[in-house]
Amino acid sequence: MFQRIREDIQSVYARDPAARNWFEVLTTYPGLHAIWWHRLSHKLWSWRFYWLARFTSTLARWLTGIEIHPGARIGRRFFIDHGMGVVIGETAEIGDDVTIYHGVTLGGTSWNQGKRHPTLKDGVVIGAGAKVLGPVTIGQTARIGSNAVVVKDVPDETTVVGIPARVAHTKVSKEVNERRAAMAKQYGFDAYAISPDNPDPVATAIGRMLDHVHLLDQKVGDLCSAVNQLGGNVCEEIPEVEMDDMDFISAEQEAAERRKQEPESEQEKS
Repeated sequence: MFQRIREDIQSVYARDPAARNWFEVLTTYPGLHAIWWHRLSHKLWSWRFYWLARFTSTLARWLTGIEIHPGARIGRRFFIDHGMGVVIGETAEIGDDVTIYHGVTLGGTSWNQGKRHPTLKDGVVIGAGAKVLGPVTIGQTARIGSNAVVVKDVPDETTVVGIPARVAHTKVSKEVNERRAAMAKQYGFDAYAISPDNPDPVATAIGRMLDHVHLLDQKVGDLCSAVNQLGGNVCEEIPEVEMDDMDFISAEQEAAERRKQEPESEQEKS
């Protein structure tokens, strides 16, 4: 028991730069207190002292502001930062080295018996206010953004954001990142918008479009070479994209002019 307590305190040092000394962590971190109370209530639940287990978990909720059902299964080095408003349902399963923040709900979407709460694998991080609902599985080292609502499985090493949650970033090889950056530069696109430093669903979609354009360029080059070998004379020079001729640039300029005129028209009305 004391070894697990020491392990929990060390996990706080690793994940919270505000932690200054072991006594402060031991006495002022409600996330740790809730986990220790849960171990007691979970043991009572496994012994089928259901009422006493529920009473213990209710007492822990009064003291910490964190509600963990005694039936939930929690792994090692689980850290609840700040903690207020966290709710963890009966059939939830949490792996090792998981971190969640205040306002997180691991809830169910069904009144039927059986598995109805999420499963979090090792290393998952869930941002403040996020809701993970139903018997979904969150893969290893996945990240869930603040206030996201997750109702589907999340693959390993994936970041999801939004309502409903969408994939914002997945692990991409260095070769793919470099190829996308080169393609983006060629077409006048900001390469940083498709880098892992700025995960964005729209930028990810554009990155996949650049991959597709790269593949089409290769296919066109192969086709031109085959035609030239047969005696033809095609594809001597592929025209470059002239960004100044793009319709969206003029459209953006017109929209900017309209935005400038709107305040003037409002002033005239007033």
